[in-house]
Amino acid sequence: MDSSRFADQFGPPQSPPIPIDWTVVESWLGLRLPVDYKAIASAYGPLDIGEHIWLHVPCAQADRFDYGTWLRESHRWARISSRMVPPHEPPVFHPAVGGLLAWGTTRRSDLLFWDTSASDNPDEWPVVIFHADAVHGGVNPWRGFGASLLDTLTALVHTGLDLPGGGSLGPLPASARRTAFLPDARAWAPPVAKPRLVPEQLQRKALTAGSGLDTLRLLVPPPEAPCLGDGSWDDLFAELGTPLPTEYVALMDLYGAGIWSNWLRFATPLRPGRTLAAYAQERLGWYRELRDEFPEYHPLPIWPDPGGFLPFASSIDGDSLGWLTDGEPDRWQLIVEPRHHEQGPPLPCTLTDLLLSWLRGQPAAREFPRLDPLDDPLEFADFQPWTDTAY
Repeated sequence: MDSSRFADQFGPPQSPPIPIDWTVVESWLGLRLPVDYKAIASAYGPLDIGEHIWLHVPCAQADRFDYGTWLRESHRWARISSRMVPPHEPPVFHPAVGGLLAWGTTRRSDLLFWDTSASDNPDEWPVVIFHADAVHGGVNPWRGFGASLLDTLTALVHTGLDLPGGGSLGPLPASARRTAFLPDARAWAPPVAKPRLVPEQLQRKALTAGSGLDTLRLLVPPPEAPCLGDGSWDDLFAELGTPLPTEYVALMDLYGAGIWSNWLRFATPLRPGRTLAAYAQERLGWYRELRDEFPEYHPLPIWPDPGGFLPFASSIDGDSLGWLTDGEPDRWQLIVEPRHHEQGPPLPCTLTDLLLSWLRGQPAAREFPRLDPLDDPLEFADFQPWTDTAY
C-alpha cells in the first residue's frame, strides 16, 4: 500500500502510526476496503483533513471512540434521520450486502460513506454524503459525488463539492493532522460477544409474549447483586411517611439502581444520607422553581402534598419518572414530568409493563426514545447497575 498520492497533496504524517491488522478488520467487516484508504490509515491514523473532515480509521480510545461502535451508531443515525424527509425510505447500510459504509464525518455532523454496491472492486467505490442540515430543511440529504475517496478529497481541496439543498463543502485547506480528540488512539480489535445469561430463544420469546417481572428478567437478566444502598426499606418508608408501590420495591430488589438502555436512570433508594426521599426533594426543588416561574407548563402538585408528584427515576435528557401519590401506594399512577414537552397525562400501565413495552420497541411514554423499524430490540434491551451508590 502506498500513501504517496495523499502525501503529495496533504503533506507527510505528523504523528506516529497506529497499528492496524487489516486482515482482522476486513474479516470482521466481510469486505475488502479501498487500497488508498488502507494506505492513508496505516501511515497517518485518524485525521482531521482540511480542518473540517474527520477521516476515521480502525482504532479505539477509551471513552472517546471505538471504530465498530462508531460504524454502527453512524449507520443507525443516518437511517433514522432519512425517514424524516422525502422519500422517507433510507438507503441500505452495511452489513447488508451492497450497503453504504461510513468512513468519515464533518464538523457539521455530515457523514461520508462509500457506496459498496457500485462495484466489486472497492477501489472504485464512489463517495456518498449524508448532509445533516438538509434534514432540517426537509430536503433529501443524500448525494453521490461519483468519485473515489482520494479523488473526492482532492476535489474538496481545489473546488469544493455541492451539497443537497444548496451550499457546498469546501474548498478546504490542504492540511491533514492527527484528530485532536484522539491523541491516545490505539489499535482496534473487533468486539467480543458477551456471554448470554439467558438463551437467545427465550429472550426473543420475551420480546413478544409474557408479562411481569418473570418476563422482564428473561429479556434483561438482572445483576447478581443489586445496588440499593445500605439502608432498609422500612427506614425509607418512615422517612417518606408512606410505603412505596409493591411493584417498585420488587423491581428494585431484583435489579437495583442503574440505567436502562443507556437512557432511564433509577436512583439508589437506600443510600444513607441520600435516600430516595433526598433524591426526590432535590428534583422537586428544581420543579418548584420552574412552576413558580412558568405555572402553565408545570401543573403537577408536589409531594408531599396530597396527590403530589414523587419522582424516582430520570432520563439522560432531563425527564423525570414518578408517581402521583393519590390513594394507596399500589394504586398510584405513573407519570412522566417532561423536559422538552408539555405535561402529559398519567400513564395507563404499571412500571414493569412500561419497561417491557419500551424494551420491546413498542409504544411507551411519549418521551421515551423509540426504536427504528429495522432495529433489533435485543441489541438495545439492557440494564447496567451502578457500580457504587453515587447516583
